[in-house]
Amino acid sequence: MVKNRSVPTDCVLPHVYYNNMPDALIWLNKVLGFVEHYRIELPDGQLHGVMMHHGDAWIMLKQSGRTLTSPAKLGVSTLSLMVFVEDVDDHYRRAKSSGAQIVEELFDTEYGERQYAVLDLEGHLWEFSQHIRDVTPESFGAKFADKG
Repeated sequence: MVKNRSVPTDCVLPHVYYNNMPDALIWLNKVLGFVEHYRIELPDGQLHGVMMHHGDAWIMLKQSGRTLTSPAKLGVSTLSLMVFVEDVDDHYRRAKSSGAQIVEELFDTEYGERQYAVLDLEGHLWEFSQHIRDVTPESFGAKFADKG
């Protein structure tokens, strides 16, 4: 994978909340290509969490609860999740042919990425990106934070 100084891919593990975690698990695998690593079940057999990954991108699926919920319940999305893939064009074709709701078509950015965006079955915004060239932040007008 091309390294890009403008868009780091270090590790953050988002917990993504769903009202219907079993359906989300199937959808994320079939449409977006995530693979289940392990699952956590409560003593009553209820699914509590599922660790999934797409290459080096990891997520924890969680069941919506009283204080943490999905965009489907809120009616709005409050964040997006960006996942870096080796071949974004192929990923896009897979998602589109599986019936995913594409909300941003493939395009190349001034900061060295090729990307697209999709909404999942409960309204989470997923962005998939591929580094296509190494770009310095200064080249597109970014300013570094004052460290003083």
